[in-house]
Amino acid sequence: MLKLVKTTIAIATISLFTVGNAQANVGDALQNICTIVKADDKSELRKKMKLVQSDYKLKLKDIYAGISCGGNSLIRTAMLNNAVETGTLMVKKMPKGDLSAPEQDGKTVIAWASENGLDNSPIVTVLKGRI
Repeated sequence: MLKLVKTTIAIATISLFTVGNAQANVGDALQNICTIVKADDKSELRKKMKLVQSDYKLKLKDIYAGISCGGNSLIRTAMLNNAVETGTLMVKKMPKGDLSAPEQDGKTVIAWASENGLDNSPIVTVLKGRI
């Protein structure tokens, strides 16, 4: 009986450390994603998304809301930096419902773009085509 209790405690402890490491590693894997988007490096963004998907079983839609680049979402960051390639890729990879949903500040990406004078951005054109 004592051996069973010790084994159960050991397994529970290892499980807790493993889950903590997995979450920390996702953060490490996504550490430079803002820089990649700002640099408009579509190839590197694809690699990063593929790595996160294969290692952690997470897609862009799963991590999008949790990433902020200077207070802006990834798509907003792409618009601000005229990163058309990465912005377009993200718009195409995100579900339509998520693209039309309000972000953390309560504004949709299209409404935010309009307020910031980015209506003519090629990313907005692609975005409107998806919604």
